[in-house]
Amino acid sequence: MRQTTAYVALSADEPLTRQPIHRRDLRDTDVAIDVTFCGVCHSDLNEIHRSGNKPLVVGHEFVEVVSARGTGVTRFQIGDPVAVGNIVDSCGDCSMCLRGQENYCEQFPTLTYGGTDRIDGTTTQGAFADEYIADEKFVYPLPDRLDPAGVAPLMCAGATVWEPLVRWNAGPGTTVGIVGLGGLGHLGVKFAHALGAHVVLFTTSEQKAAGAISLGADEVVISADPAAMQKQANRFDLIIDTASAPHDLTPYIRALALDGTLCAVGALGSMDFDPIALLIGRKSIASAGSAGTRGTQAMLDFCNEHGITADVEVLPASDVSTALTRLERNDVRFRFVLDMKTP
Repeated sequence: MRQTTAYVALSADEPLTRQPIHRRDLRDTDVAIDVTFCGVCHSDLNEIHRSGNKPLVVGHEFVEVVSARGTGVTRFQIGDPVAVGNIVDSCGDCSMCLRGQENYCEQFPTLTYGGTDRIDGTTTQGAFADEYIADEKFVYPLPDRLDPAGVAPLMCAGATVWEPLVRWNAGPGTTVGIVGLGGLGHLGVKFAHALGAHVVLFTTSEQKAAGAISLGADEVVISADPAAMQKQANRFDLIIDTASAPHDLTPYIRALALDGTLCAVGALGSMDFDPIALLIGRKSIASAGSAGTRGTQAMLDFCNEHGITADVEVLPASDVSTALTRLERNDVRFRFVLDMKTP
């Protein structure tokens, strides 16, 4: 077993503690990775507060440098800068995996933390740590034109909004709505703009209008204004809803054009909506989760070509409790990233 140091959640309500943890020995196709930057996601908060699986190390969107490799590794050399997202293994044999959609593995993908290792059955521990071990298939070359800290959130937040934009053909001649301007939403605006769509941000906060325009939004609609929402009826080919709190989907369904789709990627609990709004116009509600290896690589290539990264606030790793506390009250623009080399 290898030993590294990580920020560990020992209970749901205690600050994370920096302490040694064990990593597996390198398998043939494994790479060992010195973690440099790791994003802080709302799902990290949820797992810390709600999961009974303790002790737990979170962190699932990170960049790093390869420090060691197994004998069968072919894609990476020691010293290569790389990136890893929220999936680190899958069955490899089901219909989803064979199509490069490992995120929908029929046997469920192995998550970067809180998952079950498919070989030894241990619980995976995340990247709020000095080192991570992963199979090379789920490791990606770090785009050479982009700031590494800004790349880290692309590996989860970016992949989550990228996949529905591509699936529903966002591009020139389409009108795309993005609900919410947080970690996911600000990347949705950037991606949709770069794809050539007409981009409209829905937000409850008038204060976010100027920021949304600077990111690439063509319009901003205040979703708390019923009159403003009524004016959006039958406009949108695609709306990506990134809002994390439960809310009524009906106003956004009414905003869809004929055969339009509302893709909910934020709040994935129960959803409230008026079925009649869905019926009128042959509209659809869909969802999506992360991306597979093919989609993730396509996203990184696109970001490298267009110079897209997440807007981040970088904190030293020792400020992890500050990051989690501020994230819980949505005091961040737009994503926290921990500098794991400044402990």
